[in-house]
Amino acid sequence: MGGGLLNRDLLVSVLATSMASIPAFLVGALAVEIRQSFSVTTAELGLAVTSYYLGAALWAVPSGRVAERMGGVRVLKLTPVIGGILLAAIALLSSSWWLLALLLFPCGMVSAATATASNLFLARRGKPGKQGATFGIKQAAVPFASLLGGLAVPALALTVGWRWAFGLAAILSITTAILVPRPSQPRSNVARHGTRALPAIDKLPITLLAIGIGLGVFSASGMAAFLVSGTVHAGISKSAAGFIAALAGATTVVVRITSGLLADRRDSSHFSVIAIMMLIGAVGYASLALGQHLGLAVLLVPGAVIALGVGWGWNGLFNFAVIDKHRATPARATGMTQLGGRLGGMLGPTIIGLGIDHFSYSAGWLLAATTCGLAAVAVVAGSHLLEQRTAT
Repeated sequence: MGGGLLNRDLLVSVLATSMASIPAFLVGALAVEIRQSFSVTTAELGLAVTSYYLGAALWAVPSGRVAERMGGVRVLKLTPVIGGILLAAIALLSSSWWLLALLLFPCGMVSAATATASNLFLARRGKPGKQGATFGIKQAAVPFASLLGGLAVPALALTVGWRWAFGLAAILSITTAILVPRPSQPRSNVARHGTRALPAIDKLPITLLAIGIGLGVFSASGMAAFLVSGTVHAGISKSAAGFIAALAGATTVVVRITSGLLADRRDSSHFSVIAIMMLIGAVGYASLALGQHLGLAVLLVPGAVIALGVGWGWNGLFNFAVIDKHRATPARATGMTQLGGRLGGMLGPTIIGLGIDHFSYSAGWLLAATTCGLAAVAVVAGSHLLEQRTAT
């Protein structure tokens, strides 16, 4: 496989992942404009976004089986088109929070299907010795989608209206499907393969790893939801708080790519590195809690950057490590771990938000530190059990 083909494959995966992730980020970024457009409360808007993550969680495991039956390329041909149609429907039809929630639910299913299909796509077609970097770059597409959502506010929402942002995203999503290469296998081969029994996956180690990613994403998603409001509450200006959040997000992108590049230079120990990154992230959350309690910006800035940058920078490396241990079943294995991540992303903002409301921001950050530390324990336990059973 030439480098050009690999670059095209990676570009397709990044674009497909970005377009599948963007609906929830657009709703968050355009919340003010959406609320002005039709009667919807903040809580109702939150429920609508939750339906996106619920759809993703429910379809996470089945999507892996579908991808391995159909082939990653065929699924990636379909998901951007379906996602584009749903984005266009949101732009044209949304007139109440429940209708928005009804459309965001299948958007979440598209996101789950895209994730497992792109993992299979890159695992099968990626160049050996470069897949760590490949998955790091692919997972950097998620914070990239968040960046696109933020840019949509001044570029579209404040000029021509929020519906145009969803309309443009729909066009970009459908365009992505055109870039997906043709399947290398004829349909008859895929159909014959689909009748065979799929290789079994050892459930206990993968469940522990799913718990690990779930706890890690729980912490990161909760922090991402309340970082700006928390730093403003500590006495930092809104503009400076936004800069801190942007810096932490940019660090996440850099760390995801860098950790993937470094993974290609070693043969194993990927899960150990992930656990260490989670523990460093826990220290960042604790620093954020202390800085919040004492009102010290000198602790808030590095705490935020370390917690989100390192404490969520392991995502691409995690997918690569899971796939590296499940070469025969990459889509189903990452579908199972993705379930943990989706549930963590759904519950994190809710539970950490409750902790902040009933106690304090410091309490919320301490909860994030605790769950991030527990995530490291679950990852170590899962990887250790996986190594034992593989050796046996």
